Amino acid sequence: MKICIIAEGSYPYVTGGVSSWIQTIVTNMQDHEFIIYSIGAEKKAKGKFKYQLPPNVNFVEEVFLDDFTEEENKWGRDYKLTAKEKKALKSLLDSRQPDWNTLLSMFSGERIDSAVNFLKSKDFFDIVHEICLEKYEQVPFTDMFWSMRSMVLPLFICIKHPLPEADLYHSVSTGYAGVLGSLGKYMYQKPFLLTEHGIYTREREEEIIKAQWVKGFFKDLWIQYFYNMSTCAYDTADKVISLFQKNMEIQEELGCASSKISIIPNGVNFEDYQQLPARNSFNENGINIGAIVRVVPIKDIKTMIQSFAIVKQELPDAKFFILGPTDEDEEYYQECIRLVENLMIEDVIFTGEVNVRDYINQMDVLVLSSISEGQPLVLLEGMACGKPFVATDVGNCKGILLGERDDLGQAGIIVPVMQYVEMARAIILLCKDDRKRKKMGNIGRERAANFYTKKSFIDQYKQLYKDMVDRIWQE
Repeated sequence: MKICIIAEGSYPYVTGGVSSWIQTIVTNMQDHEFIIYSIGAEKKAKGKFKYQLPPNVNFVEEVFLDDFTEEENKWGRDYKLTAKEKKALKSLLDSRQPDWNTLLSMFSGERIDSAVNFLKSKDFFDIVHEICLEKYEQVPFTDMFWSMRSMVLPLFICIKHPLPEADLYHSVSTGYAGVLGSLGKYMYQKPFLLTEHGIYTREREEEIIKAQWVKGFFKDLWIQYFYNMSTCAYDTADKVISLFQKNMEIQEELGCASSKISIIPNGVNFEDYQQLPARNSFNENGINIGAIVRVVPIKDIKTMIQSFAIVKQELPDAKFFILGPTDEDEEYYQECIRLVENLMIEDVIFTGEVNVRDYINQMDVLVLSSISEGQPLVLLEGMACGKPFVATDVGNCKGILLGERDDLGQAGIIVPVMQYVEMARAIILLCKDDRKRKKMGNIGRERAANFYTKKSFIDQYKQLYKDMVDRIWQE
């Protein structure tokens, strides 16, 4: 069959996490053809793939949220929307129950020629004006108009970009990717599968609350807008896959029907981590602490740096290896470098993008300090290699390390988010206790081998793809 995987902000431009997950899917299903529909933030990333695409990937359809031009057409065009269409558009901008069927119908047709032209139209202006008169009389109209315009422009760009026809649409998040999966089902009457790794809306909500570019009550407007997009995906999807129980419960709270949701955990190829080179002279007489991570704010590199400053005082021979790309957010990377310099810490090594298997067996303790996660693959990779973790209490980290499907015991230590002192204490405890490190490492290895194998993960998705398409053909 031909499967269209819809990814936002990940594959094939970013390594690790969701991108690794997609690469695993496509490389292990050679009997299917894949189209990758990739939504990126900036057009400058076009064609800059971080992965070697397997031969069963037919092509990558790229759409970028900054890919629009201000056409010279005059403002004020009238698209002659029906009353139902106007009400649907208004519901998207200022409602908790948007009429997605009408919206998808509007934008999938040819009447609305481009996202930018539509947002210059009399129709859009009048709807925003009506919303302001009804609810926001004290807000300057220009502020409201430009805020709402910037809010919906990326969505309209995605919807108006050609969506390839496929036998099945598989979105790997809600948000823009989830709406496009819904659009595929609407346009071609084909099944739509949603896999949610983290809870997209919660992640966007956290970002918006902290953001400087959106002020005051506009934050509420943006947050509700992202929740509306998730509702579209939950309502439209034929099946929704969660990676673990806690996230499934959150999806239900957000309105996804429990009958649609199944759990398929991530998996690693256990054998890949059993024949790695033995520990060598990376730091022959000291302790190696490692973090397999992209240097971006959501991974909270600064907390692990601050924790290592405390560790270094207690364990002068310790070294800290940050194993992962540094070019995704250059400004944040430079902030991390300055923090290391200001704290006057030695032996912090940013390796850049590397083959993790060249390093992972050289580490004594692995660290994850993320503010948000789903079910991190790096935890499973480290456990398969028999390495204990210190990780923040986000996503499924506690379930993986402490055990939610067995009574084997602890494979690491869980600490609160952004608490570098507690993180440092946990790292020091493991570094000083060789017996505890080995015990936790062995528990992690056994848990990974028993419950988180790549074979089980791939087999379940193969069956799921088959069942979904077979059901459509039978109908």
